[in-house]
Amino acid sequence: MTGSSGKSTCVTLLAHLLAAQASVHTQVFTNSIDALVFSLRKRIKGGKFDYVVSEVGARGEGSIEPMAKLLRPHVAVVTMVRLEHFSSFRTLENVAQEKRALVYALPANGLAILNADDPHVKTMAVGARCRVVTFGMSDDADYRISDVRAGYPDALTFKMHWKRNSLQLKAPFPAGYFWLPLAAAAATALELGVPPEIVASRLATFLPRQNRCELFVTGAGPEFIIDTVKAPWHSIDLAIDMMSKAVAPRKRIVLGQISDYAGSNRKYARAYKSAREAADQVIYVGDNAHRSRAGEDDRKSGRFQEIRSVQDVSDFIKRTALPGELILLKSSANLHLERVALSWAHDVRCWESACGKEQGCRACGLYEVPFEQHNDYILRRRRARVWRFLHRLVGGRPSS
Repeated sequence: MTGSSGKSTCVTLLAHLLAAQASVHTQVFTNSIDALVFSLRKRIKGGKFDYVVSEVGARGEGSIEPMAKLLRPHVAVVTMVRLEHFSSFRTLENVAQEKRALVYALPANGLAILNADDPHVKTMAVGARCRVVTFGMSDDADYRISDVRAGYPDALTFKMHWKRNSLQLKAPFPAGYFWLPLAAAAATALELGVPPEIVASRLATFLPRQNRCELFVTGAGPEFIIDTVKAPWHSIDLAIDMMSKAVAPRKRIVLGQISDYAGSNRKYARAYKSAREAADQVIYVGDNAHRSRAGEDDRKSGRFQEIRSVQDVSDFIKRTALPGELILLKSSANLHLERVALSWAHDVRCWESACGKEQGCRACGLYEVPFEQHNDYILRRRRARVWRFLHRLVGGRPSS
């Protein structure tokens, strides 16, 4: 599975669908060559699987081909081509050329699942040695998508049509644009023999992945949509459009860093112009908060807020929150903006502005520990595990 966006959602959903009738090993979120090597070693050690569903990411030119040679895939899915990792690729054509390596690695009896709506993906069929199946809203797509509807608090629904079949699908996602990775996974599962009724039933309970347009409910406080894994430019308008369609007592957008455009006044200004039309208040946070070009009237009225630290944003929202309001947290991962939502359910004490960790705060698990104490905490935890192991080894009981 590859593509500029939607890979992780597509991988986890496809594994979820296939697991209804087969054994599945999943490699997701970490998608480098080192991660794949570790995953394959684990697969061999852990036994035999009917399917291995893996995410393959491009970090630079020539990065996918060695992973494709390692994996030797039978099926390749390409979600979309967008200009992410701008500093590495510079053009859409370069991104497409990199992603194409996965399709060209397929054997003659393989299967390529391609996005019919994306011309850079669709043209990957040219030169492919294997059978090609397409999905999308295009009339000529093999799996055609129609009637996409979503608007918080209503869940995402869409129809899938193929051959003489039609399937109504529903998933608990707040954004309509998620139809694409969900449809890619559904089409792949159907091609691999999963019955339509199982696809529909398992999709209906499939939740967004952590920090990927995830709905975080606080009870009597606001509700958050956490979208803090990455923020490529093409995703900003999608997130803002999601908020414009949402229905809530009040809507606020918190925008952190836009990926690959850290120093672009124009991008942050364009984002603010769109965001102010979709929400009652827009909050810019981080080192680029000053780039909004918000007018003086918006600043005086409070429609725009410029706040430099994530902790200060959290404090501001707690002072001004309304029950049931909807707040979008959108940023690349480096700010760990999800802490704003987590602070409503946990005693967040790590507010470091640049911890350097790529994983989210819940995956790290140390957000309730001050950052300067992380190393000591980890060391004590490792020593405790070693002590428990040695205690069991000599026949003793681990202490409580």
